[in-house]
Amino acid sequence: METKKILVVDDEQNVRQLLSKVLKKEGYETFTARDGKEGLELLQNTGIDIVISDIRMPNMDGIEFLHRVKAVDPGIGFILITAFATTETAIDALKSGAQDYVTKPFDISEIITAVRKVAAADEQGDTYVEQGRSEDTKTRSKSPRMKEVLALAKRVAASDATVLIMGETGTGKEVVSTAIHNWSGRRDKPMIKVNCGAIPDNLLESELFGYEKGAFTGAVTSKPGRFEIADGGSIFLDEIGDISPSLQVKLLRVLQEKTFERLGGITSISSDVRVIAATNKNLKKEVEEGNFREDLYYRLNVVPINLPPLRERKEDIGDLIRFFLQKSAAISGSRKPKTMSAAAMERLTAYSWPGNIRELENIIERCVVITSGELIDTDSLPLEIISGSAKQQGSGSDTSRPDETKLNEAIDHKEKEVILKVLEEHGGNKTKAALALGISRRSLHRKIQKYGIDK
Repeated sequence: METKKILVVDDEQNVRQLLSKVLKKEGYETFTARDGKEGLELLQNTGIDIVISDIRMPNMDGIEFLHRVKAVDPGIGFILITAFATTETAIDALKSGAQDYVTKPFDISEIITAVRKVAAADEQGDTYVEQGRSEDTKTRSKSPRMKEVLALAKRVAASDATVLIMGETGTGKEVVSTAIHNWSGRRDKPMIKVNCGAIPDNLLESELFGYEKGAFTGAVTSKPGRFEIADGGSIFLDEIGDISPSLQVKLLRVLQEKTFERLGGITSISSDVRVIAATNKNLKKEVEEGNFREDLYYRLNVVPINLPPLRERKEDIGDLIRFFLQKSAAISGSRKPKTMSAAAMERLTAYSWPGNIRELENIIERCVVITSGELIDTDSLPLEIISGSAKQQGSGSDTSRPDETKLNEAIDHKEKEVILKVLEEHGGNKTKAALALGISRRSLHRKIQKYGIDK
C-alpha cells in the first residue's frame, strides 16, 4: 500500500511540529506549511493525499485555502481544525468540501482517527462523506430503462419517502441520489453523503450519530453526527448492506422514531432527515441468509429504484463518452475536446462494461492521456475493449497470453512516453502537466510512481 502524504497547515509552529511528529509515527509522510500560500506551493509537486488545516490563519483562512486546494485537485482529502463545535460549523466545513473536521482543543487520537477514516475512504476510491454538489455525469438518457428510472426518481423526489437504490458498482447510484435531493423540496438544505463501507465499523456509529465529551478516549469535546448535520435535508447512506447488526438496530430506530442519542449521551435528538440508501448487494438474499435485518430492509425499501448496468443501456455510451471527453478538455483548459473515431466508438459500444460508468470514465481518461493527437483511435484502447471481452475480475491468477502482455506493455510504454513529454514541456510542473493531460494532479502522481518517472 502506498504511503499517504499529509500536509499540515497551521500558523502555530508547535502545532505543526506536534502533528507532523505524531503522523510520522503512524507511518505517514508529512509536510508542513505556515499558511495557505506556502501550502499551495507545496501542493504543486508533492502528490499530497490529505491536508489538515486550521481555519484561522493570517492572509488566507482555512475555508479559502480549502477552496483553492479543491480547485487544484478535488480528490485530496481535507480535514479542518476549528475552534467552535456547532452544527453550523460542521455544515459550513462539509459544504466547502472538507471530509471531516476536528475541534480545538483536540486530542491527538481525534486527529489520527480522522486521518484514518479519510485515508481508508481514499483506498476505496470514494470520498467517505461529502456535501451534495453538481454531479459529473448527466441525469439524461436515451435508454428506455434508464428513462423509467429517472422518471420514478423525479416522482419520488416530491415526497419524503425513504428510497433504496440498487445496482452494480459504478452504475451511478450516487448521481441518482443527488438528483433526488436536488429535485426535492429539501434542495436548499444539506445533503450529507456517507460511504458506510469506507468507514471502519467501530467508527461508523459516532460518525452517523455524533458523540458527547468523554464518550471514549480522545473525545475531549462533543461533536454532532451526520444525521444531526443533515437536519432538514437528506442523507445518502452508500453501501448500506455493509453495516453491522448492532448498527442496523440503531438505524432502524432512527427510521421509525426520527430520534437518536449521541454516543455517550442520554438526550434524545430529533432530526428531520430524508434517507436515501444504496447497495450493490442483493439485500433480500442478505435477509434470507441472516446478514441483514428484515424489518430494516422493509423500512429502507419503501421506494426501490433498480439501476440497469451500462451493458443494458448501450444507447447512452456515445453520449457518456462525449461527456467525459468534454470534461477532460475542461479540466485541461483545452478549447476543443479530443474526438473518438468511429471504429473506436464501435468497440467501446460493443464492450460489456463490468465496471459500468466508472470503468468507462477511467478508460476515456487513459485514452486521452496516451493519445498525442486529437483523434482517439482503436490503438489507444485496452486489449479487453479491442477483443470485446471483459477481463475476469478477482480470479487470483494471471491468465494473460503472451501477446496480451506485450500489448499491455506497449500501451504502458506509450503512456509513460506521453507523460514524460508533457512534464518536460511544462518544466516538471506536475499541476500544469496534469491539466495539459486532462487528468487530476493526484492521478498523474500515481502514474509517475507506477512508471518510476524521476521528475
